[in-house]
Amino acid sequence: MNLQNKTLLITAIEEFIGLRAAELAIAKGMKVRGLQSSTDKASPAHKLGVEVIVGDVTDKAIAEKICQGVDIVLHTAQVAKEAGSIDEFRHINVDGTVNIATAAKNAGVKTFVHLSSVLVYGFNYPNHVTEEGAVNSENNPYCQSKIEAETAVLEINSPPDFGVIIIRAGDVYGPGSVPWIVRPLLLMNQKLFAYADEGNAIINHLYVDNLINAIFLAMEKETYGEAFNITDGKETSSKEYFTLLAETAKLPLPFALPKDEIKLFITLRAQGQKLFRKKVDILPEAVDFMNRPGAYSIAKAKSILGYEPDISLEDGLKLTQEWVQKTDLKKFVQ
Repeated sequence: MNLQNKTLLITAIEEFIGLRAAELAIAKGMKVRGLQSSTDKASPAHKLGVEVIVGDVTDKAIAEKICQGVDIVLHTAQVAKEAGSIDEFRHINVDGTVNIATAAKNAGVKTFVHLSSVLVYGFNYPNHVTEEGAVNSENNPYCQSKIEAETAVLEINSPPDFGVIIIRAGDVYGPGSVPWIVRPLLLMNQKLFAYADEGNAIINHLYVDNLINAIFLAMEKETYGEAFNITDGKETSSKEYFTLLAETAKLPLPFALPKDEIKLFITLRAQGQKLFRKKVDILPEAVDFMNRPGAYSIAKAKSILGYEPDISLEDGLKLTQEWVQKTDLKKFVQ
């Protein structure tokens, strides 16, 4: 499929992945429409000349409206946090996904790209796990809801009229990334950030532009019914990643602590924030998300899509630091 002049709908266009996808899509000559949940974040997308509609992904009327005249949907909307009520996650991550996909199919949309996550494999999986590997929720609501969403949306897949593509993204960082940029930097600035044990966990980093490049390749090649693991293809230890992040930002270097001690510290911190009626900025379950044992294979994406991550970790962090220097990071966790 030639993407030029195609109309692309992006859900959660106000979030960092959606907004960057809009910028790069426009640069490719695509027409972009966006759905976002509230009016207070409208200005960045509006400045790009994007038609923005405010509404909920679970609203059937809104879904029907935004899908009219659209060629491709990039569905990025999700509840993305480490813990919470499974009902909350299912409402957006499963019901919302199915609602948008169903409306897209009914409106004659040709391609539906669902942004999923490598967290469908859980926290314990074989090194270099492929897309054929077993999924595992680990009794975590985020993992469980992403697994359910994939299953549900693939049931609607019916090419050539309506094709679904699943993108299992790694640890997406870049300007606006809360878990991999904003929270670590804020904690480092307070000399409170530590990596678990010896820092041997693998961070499957993925610069946001590399992710979007892979998504465009999947759209162009119309790889319907397929799922793809997408990372930068590097096995970077947590010690290496967070040390380089600190050095790039010229902040105190992180230190090592036992995993259980970090969880206890975060638990006590969260209790204190609740006591003083402050927003809890990090949950103890985040430690599990940041301490996974191995890498994910991207061989399928390389072979079928021709995917090659162009932006290195060093360059990605430098680009992100330019954004950090002109941004109030605290607003992202308040």
